[in-house]
Amino acid sequence: MRAAILQMTSGIDPAANARTLVDAVHAAKAGGADMMFTPEMSGLLDRDRKRAAAHLTGEATDPVLAAVRDAARAAGIWVHLGSLALAGERDDGRLVNRGLVIDDRGAIRARYDKMHLFDVDLPTGESWRESAAYAPGAGPVLAATPWGAIGLSVCYDLRFPALYGALSGAGADLLTVPAAFTVPTGKAHWHILLRARAIENAAFLIAAAQTGTHKDGRATYGHSLVIDPWGEILLDMGEPAGLGFADLDIAGRAAIHARVPVRDHRRAIGDVMVSS
Repeated sequence: MRAAILQMTSGIDPAANARTLVDAVHAAKAGGADMMFTPEMSGLLDRDRKRAAAHLTGEATDPVLAAVRDAARAAGIWVHLGSLALAGERDDGRLVNRGLVIDDRGAIRARYDKMHLFDVDLPTGESWRESAAYAPGAGPVLAATPWGAIGLSVCYDLRFPALYGALSGAGADLLTVPAAFTVPTGKAHWHILLRARAIENAAFLIAAAQTGTHKDGRATYGHSLVIDPWGEILLDMGEPAGLGFADLDIAGRAAIHARVPVRDHRRAIGDVMVSS
């Protein structure tokens, strides 16, 4: 499988972001890719919620999603659209942060709503309350593709290994972690956590990331990564925005798994006994 990874600096204009995505779809196909992977919030990255609200809509009418589906069909390539902010699907009025797998005919094959929401206060003074605007997803999702099963997640999910254990236990050959990591947390934890998730699940991992300084004033870490099941980094895109490529020997994953068969050795963990 040849993967194309789009590292973006998404902004506050969905039309401009859509043009970047569509151009990348065609460039990925020209580069021989079977599937392209994009970051979290590929369609709109804007922490001004009042301004962003004017652009938010449901899946059926989202213009970025429509443009990417049309491009995937025209180019004949699969796309994992890392995530979009979508509105109008919940009675409580909250948004969903949804990743979508699109096939080479433009059909949506899988949907995943981010389960773990980023509510933190950072030493830099940054404060994030994702749960104020977004609702968590209901559960893990595995997407079937011609190259194997892909386990879906989004950004902050990375810190919760049980999710990836569930995905690999269900047969995931490849894990995806589209993200918009902050710079401080990225420097401290990005490479370590992603390599750990690949190693402990004996799976390939693709993490397409946002990068640079965005129109809403935030800065993201970049360093989109492709990692093999042994934990080796096959691609690190550093900080520049752009398109990268990596070749994954999905069938060869079995040989790595045979060396350390962690999936076969997993046991159900019961209640913790606390000694007095």
